Parts: sequence; C-alpha cells; structure tokens
Amino acid sequence: MLDQTATSTDSPPNARAQTPGRSGAWMMRWWIYQKERFPLAAYIPLIGAFSFCAVSLSWMLRGQAGLPPTGALIVAFIGCLLFFLQLRIADEFKDFDEDARYRPYRPVPRGLVTLRELGVLFVIAALVQAAAVLFLAPVLILGLLVVWVYLALMTKEFFVRSWLEARPLIYLVTHMAIMPLVDLFATSTDWLIVQTGPATGLAWFLAASFFNGMSLDIGRKIRSPMDEEQGVNTYSHVWGRTRAIVAWLVFLLLTFGCALFVADQIDFFWPVAGSLGACFLMCVLAGIWFLRHPKKGHGKVIELLGSLWTLLLYLILGAAPLIYRSLS
Repeated sequence: MLDQTATSTDSPPNARAQTPGRSGAWMMRWWIYQKERFPLAAYIPLIGAFSFCAVSLSWMLRGQAGLPPTGALIVAFIGCLLFFLQLRIADEFKDFDEDARYRPYRPVPRGLVTLRELGVLFVIAALVQAAAVLFLAPVLILGLLVVWVYLALMTKEFFVRSWLEARPLIYLVTHMAIMPLVDLFATSTDWLIVQTGPATGLAWFLAASFFNGMSLDIGRKIRSPMDEEQGVNTYSHVWGRTRAIVAWLVFLLLTFGCALFVADQIDFFWPVAGSLGACFLMCVLAGIWFLRHPKKGHGKVIELLGSLWTLLLYLILGAAPLIYRSLS
C-alpha cells in the first residue's frame, strides 16, 4: 500500500490525447501502466489461486464433493481481481503528494495516466463487480459494500494519517485488515448463496490470509542499503534490515500455523505441513543470506520468495486437496 502521483493538469497534452486516430497510443499507455503498477502476468495467477482457494475451502468445509460451482469461482475471481486493482488505484490517490515529490518516475507523476482517468477506472471496476454479484446472487452486494467502505476509510488513512505513519506496525495492521474482508467476500460466493453461515474452519483461513498479507507487504519493502530511496519508508529503513527480516519470518510462521489448522479441518495436514515447511525453511535461509550479503537488488529475492510462498499457500489449501479428493 503506497502509491500515487500527479493531477490531470500536470500531464502533458500528448500523454492524454485520446482522439480516435490515437486509440493505439491510448491503449499503449494503459498497457504500460498495468505493466508497471498492476502487472497482470503476476497478479492473475496469485489472485486466481487466492479466490479459488477461498471458494474451494468453503465448499470442502461444508462437506461438499466435487468442484464448486463455476459461477461462484468466476465471480469470486472477478471480484478479488478488481478489489486489488481498486487498492492500487486508491494508493495512487492516497500517496499523491509523496509520489510527486519523491517518485516522479512513476506513471501518474510523469503524466502517463491521470488521477481522473484512474478514478473512472475505479468506478468501472465497481460496476463490473456489482454486475457480477447481481448476476450470481444479489445478496452478495453486501460483501462488496463492506470492502468498499473499508477501502474508503483506508484511502483517508482512517482520518489519522500522521498518527498511523508514525507507527508502522499499526499502519500495516489497519491496512492488511482488508484482506480477511476480501476473503470473506470470496468465500461468501459459496456459503451465502446457500443461506448458511461461514464454516467454523474458515476463521483460520481468514487469519492465514491476514498474516500472509502482512508478510507479503513487509517482504516487498525490504531493500539493501544501496536500493533505499529518499522519501520511501521501507521496513528495512524504518526498522533496520535485521528486524525487518525477523518480522517477515514471524508473519510467515503465523501464516503457517493458521494454515495447519485449516489443513487439519480438511484432512490435508501433512501435505500442507511438508510443502509450506520446506518453503519456510527456504525463506529462513534466504533471510540469513540477505543479511550477510545485502548487495544491490538482493531485496528482490525476498519479494520473490514472498510471492512464491503466497502462491503455494493458496494452491496447497485449495486446488491440491480438491484434486486429491477427486483422485481418491
């Protein structure tokens, strides 16, 4: 959660031109934006695993056999993908002044796209989400509203921005709290449609997603000394590299623990324990390596491992047990 940039009046005319003869240039601008700020090649697999896992776990915890309904899987994926896009757009607005001052190379400050255009994109995404849930089950609109309200509060930094920014851990907790809400929406495409409450074991899954979000955010903001930027409050800068790595590993471990409770509920304890345990050990070794060799670009290894951990977490809790059950 940290991004933003310039107003529409700051963009050079050629960056905003959208005349019919320049439709190709218009599409190219958005292609560049997504590549830099919301890379679909990376987000689609992660969010696909995330949403599939959420629906599948709810399905399995309710004792259902086979695959979850296709409609639920599609709506959960669309909703989650667009939630994460809206989070990115909200960051662009929230961090506008900071990005314009310290990170003028980003798309909005340099005039590639404008805040107004991003605002329109946010509304379009919301309309698509609403249309999807209304098509599947109108009651799901409640989940959308909950996430949207919390996202609006996040964008305003809960009206205590200075207080939060002075307390990085509390800032992280308040912003990552949106993860369980997104998860709750995704799972509700299963349990709410059949008018039941969420299964008991889902609480552990929501907790796992919360802690995983914490570890993912910390991991992507750990850098070597030579990669730190002025005005960018990375965790390695604010806490120091050692404390940042320790915090990253602690939240990975908490995620691991919650995942084991979930796995026990679906009789998939040992596969989850073995796969996540091996990945956690890899992360520990990478953390030690990073602390001993903090060279330029080495922080990217921590970020990459965080993404790998996330993908594995959701695949081993969602897709893997479903495949195992179908083959048994």
